[in-house]
Amino acid sequence: MTTIEPVDDLGYDAIEASAMVAGDFRNPYPDLAAARERHAIQQGDFIPDIPRDPDGPQSFTVYSCELVSQVLRDNHHFSSQVYAEMMGPVMGHSILEMDEPEHKIHRALVSQAFRHKALARWEEELVGSVCDDLIDRFADAGRVDLVRGYTFPFPVQVIARILGLPRADYAKFQRWSIELISVGWDWDRGIAASQSLRDYFKGIVDQRRKEPQDDLISDLVCAEIDGQQLTDEEIFAFLRLLLPAGAETTYRSSSSLLFSLLTHPDQLDAVRNDRSLLPQAIEEGIRYEPPLLFIVRSALSDVEVGGMHVPAGSVISVGIGAANRDPAKFKDPDRFDIFRDAKQHISFGFGPHMCLGMHLARMETRVALNRLFDRLPNLRLDPDGEDVHVHGLMFRSPKTLPVLFDPA
Repeated sequence: MTTIEPVDDLGYDAIEASAMVAGDFRNPYPDLAAARERHAIQQGDFIPDIPRDPDGPQSFTVYSCELVSQVLRDNHHFSSQVYAEMMGPVMGHSILEMDEPEHKIHRALVSQAFRHKALARWEEELVGSVCDDLIDRFADAGRVDLVRGYTFPFPVQVIARILGLPRADYAKFQRWSIELISVGWDWDRGIAASQSLRDYFKGIVDQRRKEPQDDLISDLVCAEIDGQQLTDEEIFAFLRLLLPAGAETTYRSSSSLLFSLLTHPDQLDAVRNDRSLLPQAIEEGIRYEPPLLFIVRSALSDVEVGGMHVPAGSVISVGIGAANRDPAKFKDPDRFDIFRDAKQHISFGFGPHMCLGMHLARMETRVALNRLFDRLPNLRLDPDGEDVHVHGLMFRSPKTLPVLFDPA
């Protein structure tokens, strides 16, 4: 099997670590459905063994599409500041944890770097090139593990090029990125990578302030609204957030979409033969298997949700995965069907914090799959490969995706 190993010189394997932290929980959806049927909101956590201070705030979980949407769009009663404690030490003060009006101002500043013209340029000049470079490494082999060889490395390399990093720095940037993403299961390594990235970006930001270039860091440095600009620390926080938000979730969602297509050969053939179906396949893939099953909010004041009293300060787990398979919103929700009637899923969030990079993620996935279908004829699962499945209870994706194809 031809692979490109994301393993550092100490033998640290990021994919193995990622698989371990996700856990081999294959199918949480029946339990999510049962919880949703009992009540759309319940006190307590769906995920077992979450450490909670017995004297701390109460916890609740919402499961229905209606209540998930309500919590995510209501920034008057629900706050994202809970992420400051969870992610602040490694990310810094980022838009992930900001509430209004601070969030609105910062989102407007950073969103200037993701305008449509920039996405079109990145698609043409960067994303396809990254995909081709990776495929070149295994196109002659006739087989590859698509996770190790393709879906895991390509989003980080895309981000490196979008940021305008020197090609000579790609290797260390990818290592720091993997270590930062790994903070959930290796805290010390993640914190050290966070500081390394901050020090690295400091030199680049200083240089871009003096001599702006045609890259995302220059866009962030130069962004201005009503005389307000981002500080260096705000730029560092956004860049560190971009790695797990942009690389981790895109790698997981694209891997799961490929798994779904490869295990539904009729739908794979339909997309391969008619690429205009790719956008709806991407939306169905991320509805059916979102990379993240839960996000978190806290209650700013006493509030009623679905007829249940939620005290101020309570922590609310928002069930993305449960909402995406709510039969009140989606017909036959446990079936992967790229031809279903289009309805808005919740995988990119909802309301003020709806994912800033969702258009980039969609474009990356579309280009990545187009390149695979163009260059790897007769792409199919390897029947002799190890047991392949999507797994995880918080983060979800296949650990491996062994495929065969007609070699170049």
